[in-house]
Amino acid sequence: MAAPMEAARRDELKAEKWDLIPFAEAGRRLNEAVENEISTTDLVAIIFSAATSLRASDVHLESGKNDALLRLRLDGLLYDVARLPRGVYDDVLGRIKLIAGLKLNVVDVPQDGRFTIIRDGDEIEVRASTVPSEYGETAVLRLLDPKAVALDLEDLGLRADDLDIADKELKKPNGMVLVAGPTGSGKTTTLYAFLKKVHTSELKTITIEDPIEYHLSGIEQTQVDPKAGYDFASGLRSILRQDPDIILVGEIRDLETAEVAMHAALTGHVVFSTLHTNDAAGAVPRLVDLGTKPAIIGPAINLIVAQRLVRRLCEYCKTETPMSPGLAENIKKLMTKLPKRVDKTNVKPKIYSARGCDKCHNGYRGRVGVFELLEVDDALENLIAEEVTEETIREFARKQGMIEMQTDGILKVFSGVTTLDEVERVTGPLKWPR
Repeated sequence: MAAPMEAARRDELKAEKWDLIPFAEAGRRLNEAVENEISTTDLVAIIFSAATSLRASDVHLESGKNDALLRLRLDGLLYDVARLPRGVYDDVLGRIKLIAGLKLNVVDVPQDGRFTIIRDGDEIEVRASTVPSEYGETAVLRLLDPKAVALDLEDLGLRADDLDIADKELKKPNGMVLVAGPTGSGKTTTLYAFLKKVHTSELKTITIEDPIEYHLSGIEQTQVDPKAGYDFASGLRSILRQDPDIILVGEIRDLETAEVAMHAALTGHVVFSTLHTNDAAGAVPRLVDLGTKPAIIGPAINLIVAQRLVRRLCEYCKTETPMSPGLAENIKKLMTKLPKRVDKTNVKPKIYSARGCDKCHNGYRGRVGVFELLEVDDALENLIAEEVTEETIREFARKQGMIEMQTDGILKVFSGVTTLDEVERVTGPLKWPR
């Protein structure tokens, strides 16, 4: 049993740094703590010791009729860890609300707060959210661990040829780089990695985010505050009066933000932002749908990156899997269709499966990005100005040699990084060349 945690400030929580443990062991420790009726403070600390040791991104506390379910989101998927008796759950939730600065007597409206976990000298920020449900309040705690985020461009998972493209586009003195994908696809991490790559002490870099997820040294970070009238559009206008060289806008959601950001990109600034679209080609019609004039989209944008996150195979237990004749034929066709910029000498068509061991629980450990990079050159700029369809842009990009996300994922399968099942899960049914 873990030793009791030492006292912390009201907005802080002390957690232990456990050695690498199996998922089942974390559940056993939590259930043992509940059975031994340890103090609420210590139980909450053990919950977060388990969460941080397993590298969970979120802790879910879900209220039920007779008890509550504790779940952890690991590598993008939720797993049940323990059930908490009703009385224990109420005490745990009360403790979390207290350190997160939430009102203890308010249970019928949503609340948001934050606190900090101190673990082995490191600080992990936690965003707390509660909502009323049928059987009482339910809480989700988002863990923001700076050490869990790869902020170096080389660590994102880009292939060598895509890394060269990104590096080339990031060296341009002005223009916009957009990162596209759904919520939870790793867009913020990629933006921060890009920002870290281009920022120097001789340049002024300012961000406007919703919210600030990770604190970046040497960079001025601001956060939207809708109640004060400080949204992305108004914040961006204010930032432009601060003599910035590099600007990060957390998300383009409306026409005003899009127009101000593109004007900044066209007038000597480097601008980074995100869009909620399924792929790189879809970013252009999304901007047009917002009301942006196609004639300025092409000149403003240098690069569009679309991405998803796949689970990374556990290095301790991954297993090479024989290929069926049909799969082998599909892979052969794929290899012949790859553009010249892909170094085929390092591509060895093998596939692997997830087995599971004490170190990983389910055959996977960590996540890595799958990407597609769309460079906006003069030819594509002219095409965009003609207000062509998304499919026309996509087909043009393919002919120019763009590697689509699914293909990038399959190439990562060959490298033993992930599985075909994972690639299909995040990119849709596998589409092989005909």
